[in-house]
Amino acid sequence: MMRRSLAGRMLLWLLPALAATIALPLLLHAWLDDAWLAFLLSALIALPLAMLAVRRALRPMNALFRALAGSVNSYRDGEYNFGIHWRGRDELGELVQAHGELGDVLREQRQNLVQRELLLDTMVQNTPVAMLLLAPGGDGVRRVVFANLAARKLLHGGWKLEGQAFDALMDQAPVEMREAMLRGGDSLFAVGQEDSEGDEQVYHLARRHFRLNGRRHELLLLRLLTSELRRQEVMTWKKVIRVISHELNNSLAPIASLAHSGGELLRRGRHDRLEEIFSTIEDRARHLEGFIRGYARFAKLPQPQLQTVDWESYLAGLGRQIGFTLETSEPGLSSRIDPVQFEQALLNLLKNAHEASGDADMGQPHQIRIRLTRLPDWLRIEVLDRGSGMNEAVLQNALVPFYSTKRNGTGLGLALTREIVEAHGGRLSLHNREEGGLCVAIQLPLEDGH
Repeated sequence: MMRRSLAGRMLLWLLPALAATIALPLLLHAWLDDAWLAFLLSALIALPLAMLAVRRALRPMNALFRALAGSVNSYRDGEYNFGIHWRGRDELGELVQAHGELGDVLREQRQNLVQRELLLDTMVQNTPVAMLLLAPGGDGVRRVVFANLAARKLLHGGWKLEGQAFDALMDQAPVEMREAMLRGGDSLFAVGQEDSEGDEQVYHLARRHFRLNGRRHELLLLRLLTSELRRQEVMTWKKVIRVISHELNNSLAPIASLAHSGGELLRRGRHDRLEEIFSTIEDRARHLEGFIRGYARFAKLPQPQLQTVDWESYLAGLGRQIGFTLETSEPGLSSRIDPVQFEQALLNLLKNAHEASGDADMGQPHQIRIRLTRLPDWLRIEVLDRGSGMNEAVLQNALVPFYSTKRNGTGLGLALTREIVEAHGGRLSLHNREEGGLCVAIQLPLEDGH
């Protein structure tokens, strides 16, 4: 079928009006014999005919324009099933065809977007990581904008969380989780609720801030690390067994060889080298003894011998061994602890803080601080430094026994400190500080009445 132009179509509609405009003045002039009157009557007759012809010509186009406007409104509302038909093969037909192709493209893009949203929602809802998206409401209170299934189970028994005040949710959460949320930044903490094997549930908290539609949002990610830490502990213990086996073989093999050589010398009556042989055996045995003692100290930590300790005087004595600055919210704070064990724990933390801060002289406090804060029924002891902090991988494994990033480290310092703290009924947690550095926090029960 041949393409018709819109101009040609309009001309066909206006031809009768043009013919009437030419013929009427001639006929009326011949009949009335008055040119002006004939022209006036012709105008009165031709103009309404021309208007009628134009209206009839534009009627289908006006209907088409209304349909196009309606389809655009449908697109704006997300509906792409609106179709338009135009019988003419002119410019308007091409416009309708292009409009239909645009609707097909938008419909396909919409379907792809819906499929991606469904896939993303399925992944987010089924991830074991608890995800919370927070934003300030109209009243200024932080409210939950989005929460996946893991977050609902963790914080609200599986019920919907959207729209609830976040602070009210935290009032019902375990104290360890509430404190981790209040600290800000990423952190690692253990919740006192015990699982079927009697171990604490260890969580890693990550938080990110961003702006969406001009509003500040906060994304919280809570990841349960207990099973991963167990797997890591198994791998670490296997590594420890290999290390101990290697060290035992390196010591016992030469001891056995030297003992055999000493026996041969005795049978031959040669005593001149026995002193050297026995000295070497003693050195290897003492080396092995020291090696085993270091690992046994972690495995056989004795029960703490509790004494009432005034923290200010206790830390003043510790400050004579290693430098730091003491901050306390109120004087007279005391707890029942084993002074010897806790001194070892705090010395480990302070030495780590000095090493992280690059302090060659540990007798100077520099930017190392110990901060004492009284909480309801608890005392919080924080060791603060201004080092580089820990990345996420190190933060997650820092408390695992024998895990170390130092070349000659044993990986027992933080693990032994944690054992000491937990033997006193306390908690140990780590988190990076917002301005840089690391905070190692110890939470101990306060002595009754203090």
